[in-house]
Amino acid sequence: MKYGEKEIKEAKLESWDNPFPERNYTIDITFPEFSCLCPRSGYPDYATIRISYVPDEKIVELRSLKLYLNSYRDRYISHEEATNRIYRDLEELLKPRKLEVVGDFNPRGNVKTVIRVSSEDR
Repeated sequence: MKYGEKEIKEAKLESWDNPFPERNYTIDITFPEFSCLCPRSGYPDYATIRISYVPDEKIVELRSLKLYLNSYRDRYISHEEATNRIYRDLEELLKPRKLEVVGDFNPRGNVKTVIRVSSEDR
């Protein structure tokens, strides 16, 4: 197993202390090379994952986020489940004041899907 594969296999989200917990500010993260596998066909699905959040006490450590998102590449998972799991895992880890995760999936079979999960939709 190559070192990158090992890091991805062992990936887990990590947080850091927010250096400015008294202030509301937005963190926007774009991950343009997300991939996973269709649970029905096994074909690869590709997406841009966009994360936007207003932190409270914690912020996400970016390297751990990169490895965590790369861990989806060998998972058989629907667009909806992938986007909702990413949201859930970030919400549980960070407990942010506001969070939105968008899975903007590339067209496949002439169908384009955009999944949006937001704390404002509760």
